[in-house]
Amino acid sequence: MTSQTARAAIPPSPVLLRETLGSIAVLTLNRPEGRNSLSEGLIAELHAALMEIHDDAIVRAVVIAANGPAFSAGHDMKELTARRADADRGRGYFAEIMTACSAMMQAIVQLPKPVVAAVQGVATAAGCQLVASCDLAVASEAATFATPGVDIGLFCSTPMVALSRNVPRKQAMEMLLTGEPVSAAAARDIGLVNRVVAAGAERDAAIELAKKVALKSAYTVKLGKAAFYRQAEMNLADAYRYAAEVMTENMMARDAEEGIGAFIEKREPKWQDR
Repeated sequence: MTSQTARAAIPPSPVLLRETLGSIAVLTLNRPEGRNSLSEGLIAELHAALMEIHDDAIVRAVVIAANGPAFSAGHDMKELTARRADADRGRGYFAEIMTACSAMMQAIVQLPKPVVAAVQGVATAAGCQLVASCDLAVASEAATFATPGVDIGLFCSTPMVALSRNVPRKQAMEMLLTGEPVSAAAARDIGLVNRVVAAGAERDAAIELAKKVALKSAYTVKLGKAAFYRQAEMNLADAYRYAAEVMTENMMARDAEEGIGAFIEKREPKWQDR
């Protein structure tokens, strides 16, 4: 067997790795040679993993991490550019990819379990969108964030949706209009990430944060996460009306009865996740 044949026989590495640490599922982007750009395959794998986790009672929280120096450089521009040769100059394929990526990002928000991003390097364009779509985010002090599409004539319109729902309007517009990178510390200050830790510690810190939430009632977390995102799109009166309905429903849950009883009796609650 020639060395070339031997290389050809080696199966490609999976673009997404999944590890289960107790009640925590760790999904790791594994395209380091491509700066973990969100290729068609990686988008599909990540979406499929989220769908599998959705009803998995063992998993109580998710961490999204990445291998290599970059968290994610956004969409795979080489993959997209290759479709310029299509009869429609790629329009159909571009629409398909943007729709698929948007559905995957929404799957993170709609997952009934918290999702924590562990960002070790650059998170640009759709990579920044991925961080913004997660419920929580821990960043290395060496991480940077940017929506630099404007620099190549492609405004970061889909990343804008998640970004503008995470940071104040003026900061979002500055990132979108200038394309300039934001440091981890600045990202924390504007609310894009929760915590900044020493380089190399971000994965463990994200897992520890996920574990803290995983100790809570899964039913309560599911109810609360869904309510958080739904009320955020409402006006003040509607948000309070809806939240009051959620609180009433929550009060009738077994875990609320147990949790309140445990608080009064000064003991640890025993969740049944219902």
